[in-house]
Amino acid sequence: MPEEINYQNNPLHGLNLKTMLTEIVDHYGFEILHAYLYIHSFKTNPSIDSSVKFLKKTQWAREKVEAFYLYKFKSLPKVSSDQFELPPRDRIIPEGQVVGAPFELSLEDAERVREKRETKANEYDRLAGRTGSSAAKSSTKEYNASARSNDTPWSKPAQKTAWKPEPISSAKASPWKPAPKSSHDVAAAKATTTGKLDPWASSRNKLKS
Repeated sequence: MPEEINYQNNPLHGLNLKTMLTEIVDHYGFEILHAYLYIHSFKTNPSIDSSVKFLKKTQWAREKVEAFYLYKFKSLPKVSSDQFELPPRDRIIPEGQVVGAPFELSLEDAERVREKRETKANEYDRLAGRTGSSAAKSSTKEYNASARSNDTPWSKPAQKTAWKPEPISSAKASPWKPAPKSSHDVAAAKATTTGKLDPWASSRNKLKS
């Protein structure tokens, strides 16, 4: 029978989300939480109830707050790599570790942490052969402007030219032009058009000729 895992030493054991958030907000305030965690609901009209509602349906944000509670508010040491892969509530805290006083945090310290993370991220991208997001946006903008100015096929669709028949010169007879009609044919056509065909028209025309 496998040994039962003991989560009792984890401060999150049996702690509901609203109580946890109330504790850290009472100590740090929403402004500090937003500066460290970058969660939007902590900045725009924040409240405990609205934040709890958001955290309940957003796993990544909830786990960030729970990790902040463990390692900033409760001052627990960093966990091992295998425990780090687990959600904060599922991590096993060794028996010898006890909670300490909350870390002293400030907006200035949060800005330094943000700059440090950004520097590391840019260095990682450089080593991986990638450019920073701002450089990528700038190059994309320049590329789009160049594409439009050069009228490249992918920036502006090519206009199709409709086929037009070659105009027929008045001096050149058209092969589709009918032959001139005789007076006899003209008279017959007129009679057909009016719907009153004269049966004696052909005879009279012959006598006249």
